[in-house]
Amino acid sequence: MVSKNQIKLIASLQQKKYRTAEGLFIAEGVKVITELLHSHFQPVYLFETEKVLPPTSISPELISPDILKKMSALHEPNNCLGVFRMREPQAILEEGLLLVLDTIRDPGNLGTIIRLCDWFGITQVVCSAATVDVYNPKVVQATMGSLSRVSVEYTDIEAFLRQTKLPIYGTFMDGVSVYKQNLPQSAIVLLGNEANGISDAVAQHVTHRLSIPRFGDLQQTESLNVATAAAIFLSEFRRAT
Repeated sequence: MVSKNQIKLIASLQQKKYRTAEGLFIAEGVKVITELLHSHFQPVYLFETEKVLPPTSISPELISPDILKKMSALHEPNNCLGVFRMREPQAILEEGLLLVLDTIRDPGNLGTIIRLCDWFGITQVVCSAATVDVYNPKVVQATMGSLSRVSVEYTDIEAFLRQTKLPIYGTFMDGVSVYKQNLPQSAIVLLGNEANGISDAVAQHVTHRLSIPRFGDLQQTESLNVATAAAIFLSEFRRAT
């Protein structure tokens, strides 16, 4: 039976300070939980309101929908919830395509970008310290399980970019059209904040400035959503293979 302390602990994991203190995060829904169970993430608790989760090393506990709602970060809770241990930080691998994010704030954007990296075969994302926490429940849900295959590391990206030997392709409104470039298969693709783009301090380390040109007659749209831009840039880099 789930104790009040367990419920309190799990509900507290919606906040970063408690996730960090406990080294735990929550995931909800059969797909997300199943993907995490088949990965390097270690489950701590599993709960379900009906038999939906696959067999695993930990037996899911059957609970009522009311109990699940007390733990859930969702407005309309699913039928299962898992608590997993955060993974240890990994070394940043400077090979192939590496996506670097400068202060991405929206959880849905980060989750979608991680899912895009999974689709395009990019196994690591490097984030500035000010980027939203990858273990935020909204990020975890938006990845749709891709968090199990893409590592996300946080670092001082200015210091990292200063020392890397890889070419750095920054994304700007006034850059050279990505459609007119010969793109390498080993490079850093740098995306900036939703409202302000790449910060001036980080932009100093960019070796190639790229843009996605507008084609509309009026050209009044100010910018693309950062996850949409990520999809276009990654597609162009992969198209060059």
